[in-house]
Amino acid sequence: MKFNYQARTKEGEIRIGTIEASSKEGALSLLQGHGFYVTYLEEAKVPFYAKRLELFKGISLRDIVLFSRQLSMMFGSEVPLAEALRVLSGQIRNFVLRERVFDLSKEIEGGSSFSKALAKYPETFSSFYISMVKAGEASGKLSESLIYLADHLEREYELASKTKGALIYPSLVLLLVFFITFLMVYTVIPQLSIVIRESAVEIPVITQRVITISEFLKQNTLVLFSILVLLLFIIYQYYKTEKGKDFFGRIFLKMPVLGSLLKTIYLARFAESLSTLISGGLMIAKALELSGDIVGNSVYKQAILVVRNEVRRGTPISSVLSLSPEIFPPVFVQMALVGEKTGSLDTSLMNIANFYQKEVERGIDNFLAILEPALIMILGIVVGGMMLAILMPLYQIIGI
Repeated sequence: MKFNYQARTKEGEIRIGTIEASSKEGALSLLQGHGFYVTYLEEAKVPFYAKRLELFKGISLRDIVLFSRQLSMMFGSEVPLAEALRVLSGQIRNFVLRERVFDLSKEIEGGSSFSKALAKYPETFSSFYISMVKAGEASGKLSESLIYLADHLEREYELASKTKGALIYPSLVLLLVFFITFLMVYTVIPQLSIVIRESAVEIPVITQRVITISEFLKQNTLVLFSILVLLLFIIYQYYKTEKGKDFFGRIFLKMPVLGSLLKTIYLARFAESLSTLISGGLMIAKALELSGDIVGNSVYKQAILVVRNEVRRGTPISSVLSLSPEIFPPVFVQMALVGEKTGSLDTSLMNIANFYQKEVERGIDNFLAILEPALIMILGIVVGGMMLAILMPLYQIIGI
């Protein structure tokens, strides 16, 4: 929401402008935090569609990445934490995050620790984020922890961006297949079927089936669409359960081509997050628990929790990892073993993460190299098959 305000500075100068906040109280707090004495504050009138868009405006990973990097730079330059947060709250474009950051600065000024202040906003700052800050506070290395966090989040953002970018072209091709099929079924085939049936030619079997399917889809569109929506809803609800996550997690890992790519992504994410947490000063058992939540696959999460339990009993990480060769390859286990023997597990894990991130990039390229011609082939079969079914009787009509 946007608010028009009029205020005076401590020097008595009049300031007029607009500020974004989620509420009038939030806008007032932001202005007062900048040393303004507010004399007028009202919600700016905006079109109804703009208001609806603001309702869906949340805090993206990119917003958190930029905030974390800027905070690490300012705090590393010996700017007091509360002041750094207050300055950043005036620069952040996302008004939701802006208020969060401003509230954090007030919490710090009130004597709260940074980790406790962050814990009040679990929907914005993950348990991984809070634990890294808490470890930095406990070890007296908060500046280093913030740098580790910023680096980690940037790598996560880059990986997510590359993955999403790779899916754009296949999504467009699938959308094109759907659009052309819809156009043929609901406009082209019904019109041509009338011409074909009015002629005296014998209708081929493939043409009869295409016309039958087209008529069935056209007559039962609402029913089929409702069934599809209901089915997707049921699948989504099941996926949110623990059994659903475990079921789909195993299915995805067993898929050809895609399964190996996903394994590489999960290994890179696990190694990188565990390395970051250990470097930040967390105990290995706690770092493993948080890494299991971050990895994004229930199969890996369960395996990592087993590793955590065994580590608490004194078993080396590499020994437990070697018991699951189907998800932790020998190279991963060997690098972890070297890190344990040399006392530089965090460094070894980061080397593993860098290796697998490069493998992810190559894997995405290889996956697209297979997927793109496959989708084009599907497009050709669908469209070509329907066109062939329609043209065959038309050629017979022309021949007559």
